[in-house]
Amino acid sequence: MRPTAFSNPGKFYRGNLHTHSTNSDGHLSVEDVCRAYKDQGYDFLALTDHFVGACDYPISDTRPYRDAEFTTIIGAELHSGAMDNGELWHILAVGLPFDFAPTNTPEFHPIADQETGPEVAARAVAAGAFVAIAHPEWSGLTEADMASITSAHAVEIYNHGCEVECDRGRGLHAADILARSDKRLGFVATDDAHFAYGDLDAFGGWTMVKAEENSPEALLAALKAGAMYSSTGPDFIDIEMDDTHVHVKTSPVSAIILQGAGVSTQGAFGEGLTQASIEHEKLAKSPWLRISLIDATGGKAWSNPFWKD
Repeated sequence: MRPTAFSNPGKFYRGNLHTHSTNSDGHLSVEDVCRAYKDQGYDFLALTDHFVGACDYPISDTRPYRDAEFTTIIGAELHSGAMDNGELWHILAVGLPFDFAPTNTPEFHPIADQETGPEVAARAVAAGAFVAIAHPEWSGLTEADMASITSAHAVEIYNHGCEVECDRGRGLHAADILARSDKRLGFVATDDAHFAYGDLDAFGGWTMVKAEENSPEALLAALKAGAMYSSTGPDFIDIEMDDTHVHVKTSPVSAIILQGAGVSTQGAFGEGLTQASIEHEKLAKSPWLRISLIDATGGKAWSNPFWKD
């Protein structure tokens, strides 16, 4: 068995799925944000300004900045309703239509008579968007919040802006709880860049999407199919599972770690590892498995969970 990202046809494209411009609370114009990512060698960008009344409910138009080498996917960061801790939901919606109806969210805090976060996520999915739960650690997402989610494709496993600005950028714990509840979500790594401190919060987390071409339509379909992995540095080349082992090929790393539900893990460790065959008998009771990579500089990458059924 080979996970979707490695069995689907096409090639991997590097992109950022979460970033802001001066259309909401970012510090660069739409044009300058697109140029910054193109200049850094990214293949695509989703510019996801905050969809609130204080910003006139923007869905930023990045189409003028597409060319033969760089494309964009239309998106926004949706907000509506209170989480269990009383804070406003943050829902990433990529592939959102321009006519998506605004939520009743005049400011950056919840009010009465709003859709819930899960309700607006479901409406975005119905409108054709790829939906991800944004920065669960920064948001303080609780198990009650997770149980309420019925429509989403992915969870942010890494948010670079939250990591460098307040040390709350991870999503593995939330992802594991979601998986234990049989919510089969993929992973994305993002920047959430606002460019408030130069590029401190940019170019640190990205999603590698396997698609047949670098077009918005092909990338969106691949994201919905789970044909991606997340990274802050290393690259996956291949993953394949047979009855006894998971076989992994990567760029040079120092750790290749097999994980699943519960505390058991198996790994291969060394200098400049580019492949490993890891027995998965120790994780036989887990309904899903995933791989983490760590390179010599501390860069990490994460496969999506792959389910044994």
